[in-house]
Amino acid sequence: MNYANLFKIAIRAILANKMRSFLTALGIIIGIAAVITMLAIGQGTKQSIQSNIAEMGSNMIMIMPGSDMRGGVRQDRSSMETLKLTDYEAIRNECNYIKAISPMVTSAGQWIYGNNNTPSTVYGVNQDYLEIRQLSISDGEMFTDTDIKSASKVCIIGHTVAENLFGDDSHAVGKVVRFGSIPFRVVGLLKKKGYNSMGMDQDDLVLAPYTTVMKRILAQTYLGEIICSALTEGMTDKATEQITDILRRTHKLKEQTEISEADEDDFNIRSQEELSNMMNSTTTMLTVLLGCVAGISLIVGGIGIMNIMYVSVTERTREIGLRMSVGARGIDILTQFLIEAILLSITGGIIGVLLGVGASMSIASLAHWPTSIQPWTIVMSFAVCTLTGVFFGWYPAKKAARLDPIEALRYE
Repeated sequence: MNYANLFKIAIRAILANKMRSFLTALGIIIGIAAVITMLAIGQGTKQSIQSNIAEMGSNMIMIMPGSDMRGGVRQDRSSMETLKLTDYEAIRNECNYIKAISPMVTSAGQWIYGNNNTPSTVYGVNQDYLEIRQLSISDGEMFTDTDIKSASKVCIIGHTVAENLFGDDSHAVGKVVRFGSIPFRVVGLLKKKGYNSMGMDQDDLVLAPYTTVMKRILAQTYLGEIICSALTEGMTDKATEQITDILRRTHKLKEQTEISEADEDDFNIRSQEELSNMMNSTTTMLTVLLGCVAGISLIVGGIGIMNIMYVSVTERTREIGLRMSVGARGIDILTQFLIEAILLSITGGIIGVLLGVGASMSIASLAHWPTSIQPWTIVMSFAVCTLTGVFFGWYPAKKAARLDPIEALRYE
């Protein structure tokens, strides 16, 4: 069997019908391009979500008051007073798996400077909040421990708040703004972060000492939330377990015994890892769905190859009979037609890959959608288009190899 000759014969057969060969490969071209583009969009979206979660603090753990039953009615967690400063101090002093922790209380309202005003939320936190949320100060400085102890009326503002109040954030530090009727001196300006993938403006916020917000704005002694950051992402579960044990002890919740059930937790603990895993599973499922939908066109392209190979076998019946009469074996005929099918699919695959990469880059630059072309998608595309050529070209090639030479020579 001379593969070089069989390859040349296959090339001549394809070039003899250029338009028909192109239309046959078109299904593979569209299929491969669609698969690469859809997977690029899916992977790009997944990476964008992971990046935004990381910006929020990939190791972040959020401790919130739990809902409670009172008189048979489940209360909203915002009305619960189960988190105290003593809980924050106990976690800070006893938990071995966290590197930063901050109490948090929030209040929404109108910020005013002269004739300008803007609605925003003030977050009562400590200095660790910047590390947990991966924020940084571009101008000015962070408030100090002295400011926290004395409940000083100082604040750090985001870029959006500064722009709405002053028109320009370059002169924000040192100005006095009001939250309702309470004056705050701006001591720092946060570095701009922009919008995240969920459309939230990460610069529309104000930070102040948690004691100031608790005493001067909310007039409360309990916390709305405690947030902390695990040493590493892999230690998030251990940190969560240790925090749970600490809070159950400080809240004097009963453990399960032989005669009584354990008290239900009056707090909830959530981590960014849970959110990340949920979003990853969702985007992975969507990526697979997009790939499967695009893969349907590959099946259509494969059917096109099978169809054209059937036509080719019928048209070249006399040629097949002549080759067999001069000594060609059935395996030679089968290999020749199989090579034609594989050449059509691989050529279509190469063009499809180039088209898919170009389409992905165009979508990223024109539509501003996040895309990411992974090397494995290109390798998979070549493997799929080769298998498509073999699978859909095998039966017509086998039919050609089984033709009777005498009957083939008599075919009109």
